[in-house]
Amino acid sequence: MTDAEYVNIWMRPERPARGPKPVYSRAQITEAAIRIADAEGLEAATMRRIAAEIGAGAMSLYRHVPSRDNLVELMADRLMGEIDLTGMPSGDWRADLTRYAGELRAMWLRHPWIAAVQRSLPSFGPNQLLLIERLLGVLDAFVSIDENLGLIAMLNSYVEGAVREENSSAEEFRRSGLSEAEWMARSYPYIDQLVKSGDYPIFTKIVTEARQPHLSRDDQFRYGLQRVLDFIAAAIPPGTGSAEAGPPAEAVRRDRLPAARPGPSDAPRDETPAPASAPTSGCDETASPVIGETSVCDETPDDLLPVPGCAVCAAAPSPEPSPDGPANTARGACRQRAYRTRRGAGSPG
Repeated sequence: MTDAEYVNIWMRPERPARGPKPVYSRAQITEAAIRIADAEGLEAATMRRIAAEIGAGAMSLYRHVPSRDNLVELMADRLMGEIDLTGMPSGDWRADLTRYAGELRAMWLRHPWIAAVQRSLPSFGPNQLLLIERLLGVLDAFVSIDENLGLIAMLNSYVEGAVREENSSAEEFRRSGLSEAEWMARSYPYIDQLVKSGDYPIFTKIVTEARQPHLSRDDQFRYGLQRVLDFIAAAIPPGTGSAEAGPPAEAVRRDRLPAARPGPSDAPRDETPAPASAPTSGCDETASPVIGETSVCDETPDDLLPVPGCAVCAAAPSPEPSPDGPANTARGACRQRAYRTRRGAGSPG
């Protein structure tokens, strides 16, 4: 097909100018294709398969959808319509983008085949155009259009990257026939060997100290999303954001990970409470707060730089050997060290 012959699918009329009245609409064909793709994958959504699904002749479908590429464009735009952007922009850009990111992730999880659709050259269907207007409208009052495009592209890249990994992991577990817990149990002897070798200090730190791998998928997604939104906040000129814009960008390093759910890999912690009469210290040993709360002393592994003035956290706690293996290494080392420091200084406790 030459450039002169090409006609965008959105410029083609729903009904042919000649011939019998169509029995099925373009929307019905698109919905049937999506049902097939959800159940069997995108490649299964052929014209012949769709025709069998709706009870029509395969050749008759080409009167409504001229090509396979047109069909995929219709399917992709239909999925864009599942992202609920009602009421956006609301004036609170952080809430709007948080909501959008959650909607986009949910759509990708419902339709994993969307990852195989090449959307680098968009066709600008009606649902995609509505999404552009409302989504870019969220930041339009605060940044230039070029900055807006870059920030939204970064947000989309985070969401799509996270959900691609999530879908890929789920597919690998499905093919292996193992649950995530079973896979980890099978991998443990090799991981234990790597840790005990002493040859991989960063990998050992991930195994013995990292909390992100123990979070739910939802918590991991929200944690990363907040970092992206903090970066966007840094790009918005001071005083132009909404009152609900959230924490400043410099809080990225201080925000704590959400508390991991208790499990067999969690080691005992020193839960000795600080007495009411103890003097206030720059190191907070209380239980980990939820996302969004900050602490002057944060022993989470995402802190790239130690917080000045904290004598306890200035040096990274070294893992302590455990008879149960690396996964059970004490993660309360900072808190325990703080407690011993108080005792050594003569503080009550």
